[in-house]
Amino acid sequence: MQSKRKKLINSFKYAFRGIITALKKEQNMKIHFIIALCVIIAGIILKISTMEWLICLILIGLVISLELVNTALEQTVDIAMPEINEKAKIAKDVAAGAVLVSAIISAIIGLIIFIPKIF
Repeated sequence: MQSKRKKLINSFKYAFRGIITALKKEQNMKIHFIIALCVIIAGIILKISTMEWLICLILIGLVISLELVNTALEQTVDIAMPEINEKAKIAKDVAAGAVLVSAIISAIIGLIIFIPKIF
């Protein structure tokens, strides 16, 4: 029983370590976290509804999760293919594109939620 509990605790420890590592080393992750913090502060100040909170939190989680996956993919591709390779470049660019699409859609939804409350 103790071994399973230790494995579970370690899995959380490693996951948090991964988030912290990405936050320290990846500029885009820092930007996503700052924007998430701004959204949370704006949501508190502007008293957004429960449904709006749910939407914002899902989108924050989506963008940050995709950035983490993108970072993992980039690191893996760099290990597997340290020299320049067109297919490796495509994999990295497509993963980055997924983050960008989610960030743009999240920003648009954020504007739809926040602009009417500001004006």
